[in-house]
Order: sequence, then C-alpha cells, then structure tokens
Amino acid sequence: KQWYQRRVAITAGRNERIRSVLATLADFKTLRQEDRNRREYRSLLMSDLCKHYEYNEFLMGQLMEIMPYGELIDLLDAQETRRPVTIRANSLKTRRRDLAQTLINRGVNLDPIGKWSKVGLVVYNTSVPLGATPEYLAGHYMLQGASSFIPVMALHPKPGERVLDMCAAPGGKSAYLAALMKNTGMLLSNDASKDRTKALTANLHRLGVNNAIVCNYDGLAFPKVMGNFDRVLLDAPCSGSGVVSKDPSVKQSKDEQEILKIAEVQKKLLLAAIDSADHSSKTGGYIVYSTCSVLVQENEWVVDYVLKRRHVKLVPLGLDIGKAGFTRINKYRFDKSMSLTKRYYPHTHNMDGFFVAKFKKTSNAIKTVKDDSPEVKLSDDEDEEDDEDMNDDVVDGDEEMEGGLTDTDEEVSSVQPKKLKRKKKKTKNAT
Repeated sequence: KQWYQRRVAITAGRNERIRSVLATLADFKTLRQEDRNRREYRSLLMSDLCKHYEYNEFLMGQLMEIMPYGELIDLLDAQETRRPVTIRANSLKTRRRDLAQTLINRGVNLDPIGKWSKVGLVVYNTSVPLGATPEYLAGHYMLQGASSFIPVMALHPKPGERVLDMCAAPGGKSAYLAALMKNTGMLLSNDASKDRTKALTANLHRLGVNNAIVCNYDGLAFPKVMGNFDRVLLDAPCSGSGVVSKDPSVKQSKDEQEILKIAEVQKKLLLAAIDSADHSSKTGGYIVYSTCSVLVQENEWVVDYVLKRRHVKLVPLGLDIGKAGFTRINKYRFDKSMSLTKRYYPHTHNMDGFFVAKFKKTSNAIKTVKDDSPEVKLSDDEDEEDDEDMNDDVVDGDEEMEGGLTDTDEEVSSVQPKKLKRKKKKTKNAT
C-alpha cells in the first residue's frame, strides 16, 4: 500500500511539473527562470514525458520536434487509446446505406465515417462479432482503418487501367482499388511475404475481386518483373510510429539507427515504384506513397530524396481532409511543393497517424544528383537562432478540414520560411 501511495505521489508530482514546464515554454520570456535556458526546460520536459508515457528518448525527441508543445500532450494521450473500429462497404457487392441498415438490425451501433468518404462506417459498439457476420463472410465489407482509405482515394484509379499495389497484404487497399476500377483492367497485388499473400488471396476472393493477380516478389524487383503501369500504390513498410496504440512496443524498440535503415528501404522502394509507372499514360502516370508513421525521416525526407532523383512532381491528393506536410522543420527545409502532401494524426483526425504523398511522373529519365542530402540545412548563424525557438520552427502548409473535424486556430500557411544565408566571398580583380 505504501509503495502504491508513493508511486501515485511521484506520478502526480511529475504531471504537475509537465504542466508547469509546458506553461513556461508557451510564454518563455515571461515565465522562465533567469538562470535557465530553453534547452534545459526542453530536456526536463523530455525526461518527464519519457517516464510518464514510457517512450525512449529518441522517439520522444522526434515527436517533440514535429508537434507544437500545445498539441504534444494531446498526441501522446491519443496514442494511448485505440482508434474507433471502422469498416469499408464493398461497392462491388453492396451499398453503404443497405449495409448500414443490415448491421443496425443485427445490433451494431454505427455512423458514416465522415463527408470525405462514401464507403466508410465507424462502429461505436456491437453485440455481434464484426468478423463473423453473414455480411462479412459474404464480402459485403472489410474491417479497415480509416487512414488506409486515403492512399487509395488519392491514387483514384480508373476503370480499365493497369495498377500495381506493391505491398498489398492483407488486401484491404487492393480490394478498394478493384472496387474503384469496377473490377476491370488489371490489378497486380504484390507482397514480399509469401505467408501474407495467403490472407491477401483469401480477402480478394471473399470481396469478389476478379481483376487482380496476386504475386510474391520483393518490391525492388519492379519494374524488371513488370512495368508501364498507369498507377502505382506503395504503402511502404515503416516504423509504425503512427500506430503506437496498436503496438506499444514501438515506444521502446525504435531507435535512430533502425529508423534510418527503414528510411533507406523506403527510398529504394519508392524509386522502384516510380520506375514502374508509365509517364506517357493518357490517364495516369501517378504514384502514391504512404506510411503509417509520423516521423519526418520516413516521410518528407524520403519524398525530398526522390524528387531530386526522378522526373516527378508532387500533385494535390484531391482530398480536403488532412494537414499539409512540412516544408520546414527546425533547421531543415524541403521542397516547397511538400505542402501538397498530407499528414494525419490520432488527436486531430481520430485515425491512425499516417502520411500520404502523390506524384505525377513526367519522364523516364534519371536526374543527375548534385546534392545527396535529403534536407537543406541552415547556416551556422541561423543554427543559434533556431536553438532559442526550437519548437516554434515547425511550419507546414495550408490546412484544410471537412466533415466535422476540428483544426488548429492558427494559420501557419502565412508563415514564410527564412531565406538561406549565404556568405559571399570577396574576390580581387585580376590585374
């Protein structure tokens, strides 16, 4: 009992200190102690948050860099709770309205997921197992996270096209692609894991997909295996930092070295996906890249990397939901078009953390790379300036929200990043 009371007291004291430090950082010039700088407060905050939420220092540090302090606690709290169960009505076999009524009659309490989706339903509670209803077994719906709808909607395949899903298992996205294609054209559903292709094949059969070919290749084997696709979807393997509520082990298991290794694989896969697309396609030439991670190393850095190496450009996703990707974060800047990418957070959109980028391929040629670094670093003069305002330098593009979702009150799109400072060398005139 004494041990429990002591733990409660320690936790209460830590929570109070977290609130106090956050308040100080919010109004640093007024509330700071004169003998302490911003880095000391940030270090204290990181230590307390790591203990309270059981993250390692690297991952917590990354989250502190990408999130304003005012939202950081909301994100961490949201990651402690699993997202609502969502299902996707299979338009190859039913309509959402009919499916919803049938499930309501079976004792399922549900609603449309939002204005942004015509096929999604969110389930609040149910008296029957959703994975064993006659409608599920008949392929009328797929248990699928809301965030995984978005890459498919962004790719927006047309009937009759040739489409590649590079990392397709367990099949939710492939089946959605087939539904949008109205079971026409050709869908190549690939996965590198032979065991996972079993679930992929089973789901495609259950959902009535008959325009798909299931194959088992390493994604890097494309386009040698097959190429010239109208559209390519790459839902890349990632750290899972956006789905901590599903896998809490991510909090401690992911360190900097592992993240960098994952990012290297993502870069290679995305280059292969781009090379597999047909830039001369009359209807397509599009590639969508997505991850269930919120880390910049797996998202903006990877996108910036391929923009320098292939003749592609970022284009709008065509969706109103989501926050714009970062064009600048702390001391790094990315391509200005990075604001066309979208980020999704558990505390803002009530779905798993996700990142989605859409490319349009303009040529098969490979660019000559002059600068191998995926990010642009500020000069040393600005480095010191950034240390004083570390969390204030998180800048993204326009934020568009719809369907009852709330957004932050600040409009960060008006914030213009500082220009790079370049030191001019004095040259003497030749005599």
